[in-house]
Amino acid sequence: MEKLYTAVVTATGGRDGHIKSSDGIIDLEMKKPKALGGEDGYANPELLFAGAWGSCYLGALGSVGKRDGVDVTGATTEVHISFNRESETSYFLSAELHVHIPGLDLAKTQKLADAAHKGCPYSKATRGNIDVKIIAV
Repeated sequence: MEKLYTAVVTATGGRDGHIKSSDGIIDLEMKKPKALGGEDGYANPELLFAGAWGSCYLGALGSVGKRDGVDVTGATTEVHISFNRESETSYFLSAELHVHIPGLDLAKTQKLADAAHKGCPYSKATRGNIDVKIIAV
């Protein structure tokens, strides 16, 4: 394994806390979302995870498109990260990635979307750990 890059972010205070990256690019106050008893207008772990996964996934989709000779310019991935209750003290995440490739039919989009899911580092990190649905839209 060759380590190419390491992101460093320090978190304090949990869901009602603060995160700051070592380079200062990320410097956010964190709050629970309103649905979990917090307030609107703040970042939360699920938003950040969805954004990071979506960005990384589109990179993998671009690689798959290039490999297969398919133009994926303008593709979008809408990532839904759900915070779910299993019991009074146990919670888990689930995810849906809604993938759109302009000008491509749903069957071909689904094929490319599934291939990108196999190669995306975030998809690999979550594989077998959370319920994930890849949906061509």
